[in-house]
Amino acid sequence: MKIKNIYLIAIAASIMIAAVSCKKDLAKTNTNPDAITGDQVNPNLLLTTVQLAYTGSPSVGGSAWVTKWGAVGCFVQHVASTGGFYYGDKYLNNIGGMGAMFQDTYTISVQPVVELYQLSANKPQYRNLHQMARIMKAMIFEQLTDLYGDVPYFQAGLGYYDRIYTPVYDKQQVIYTDLLKEVSQATDSLDEGADKPTGDILYSQAGDQIAEWKMFGNSLLLRMAMRLTKVDPATAQKYVTQVVGKTMKSNNDNAIVQHVLSANSLTSNQDAAQIFSQDSVDIRLSSTIVSNMQKNSDPRLPVVAWVAYGTTNNDPSTFPTFSDNSAASQIGLPPGYIIGGLNPAINLLIVAKDSLPAQVLAGYSRLSDNMLAINAPSLILTYSETELLLADASKRWGIGGDAQTHFENGVEAAITQLAAYGGAATISSGDAQTYYNNFLTTYGPVNLSQINMQYWLSSLMDEYESWSNWRRSGDLPKLIPTNYPGNVSGGTIPRRLTYPPSQKVTNLANYNAAVAGLTGGDKITSRVWWDVASGN
Repeated sequence: MKIKNIYLIAIAASIMIAAVSCKKDLAKTNTNPDAITGDQVNPNLLLTTVQLAYTGSPSVGGSAWVTKWGAVGCFVQHVASTGGFYYGDKYLNNIGGMGAMFQDTYTISVQPVVELYQLSANKPQYRNLHQMARIMKAMIFEQLTDLYGDVPYFQAGLGYYDRIYTPVYDKQQVIYTDLLKEVSQATDSLDEGADKPTGDILYSQAGDQIAEWKMFGNSLLLRMAMRLTKVDPATAQKYVTQVVGKTMKSNNDNAIVQHVLSANSLTSNQDAAQIFSQDSVDIRLSSTIVSNMQKNSDPRLPVVAWVAYGTTNNDPSTFPTFSDNSAASQIGLPPGYIIGGLNPAINLLIVAKDSLPAQVLAGYSRLSDNMLAINAPSLILTYSETELLLADASKRWGIGGDAQTHFENGVEAAITQLAAYGGAATISSGDAQTYYNNFLTTYGPVNLSQINMQYWLSSLMDEYESWSNWRRSGDLPKLIPTNYPGNVSGGTIPRRLTYPPSQKVTNLANYNAAVAGLTGGDKITSRVWWDVASGN
């Protein structure tokens, strides 16, 4: 019996050894010798993808059209429309449109930036690339949380790495604390002696790429800090003080994505690509911005606006047969109207019959072809924006230098930065100075209303940023809301975008927890954490 047991044990041991050997052989056999691992991928290419994706999703009919212009551009009254699709100037309920930016960002931007972050982490050869990944990741999530409030952050994009497919929604206050920490640390960690990432389309051609990134990081940190103006001024002042003297110094430091014509749709200017491919006729510059520019003899008006209409034999390729970009000819479309229907309170043809342009809708100003071209640049963070924020901080708290000087720098830079759109859009520094002098004569010494009105003008084409700054500044400039019948905001300008309906299917428990934290629920009248109702 004893011998039998020893025999059985020996057989079992032999089987175990064979099994281990088989496992090793099977593992070797099941390994694809042609497979590409993370160590073989050059993450510099992902940086290019991330920077392009930040300017807008290339999905047809996606957020670059349905959220940015259909909603937010109308909220801030840069544009208006008489078409039913552009729900933003009428404050109508379009949950699919408002949620598109959420869906596109996680698909188009978050996934590659998290991948870039992971592939470059703890690798000395990618020291600077990793810091750039941290800064871009923070910039993407700042925009996302500014629009929606609480969003998946810490667990976002980790489905491949950690098998997290239903990420929790993190509180915006917690997100902002981490964003400020990440950008601050990453900017300080950029090293002139380390790698010079080749996939960088913002500053790789600059004389000193790393120095430019340091200014970019500190300017982004300033913008993030100023979001807390109303809710946490102590933290805002702390970070503003930290970056004084370290932000952008001129328009040469602007963060610009220069788009190109190519077979890759991601390289196109998505504002132009989406508007041209979807309608091109319904969107018009708002009477709010056109009248402001005309009243103040703004030299930007002939650059950003034109009246253009007509085709030959209805051939879109011949558009326009008539165009006029002179300032005197521009007519802005009032927000909150339709064409058609019988209600005189909302029918532009009835209400404004005596003052309609001869060409009716075609006679209203549209964004010029300087701004809406497939290869037009996207300005994602600018010296003008930075100087106006410093003027705001100085006026509020007396920190960061002289408010009037920063204001002058910001106004003149906002005008001359349009040279990025080409020779036809270039305005001389002399004309910019004249505009500033006239503005000063008309309105007197700088105040918060003037600063943020100029920010609103400067951020035309950067609609998400314009709306966020309008909310954080105390609703400056003062915009007159519309009260279109059936609106879902009570005739007030919306405060946030609603989550996409798909979250109720794919991430219901976490969605419900996020909605429970919103005063009033998942509505456009609910406020994000930093947008408190009182004070400027």
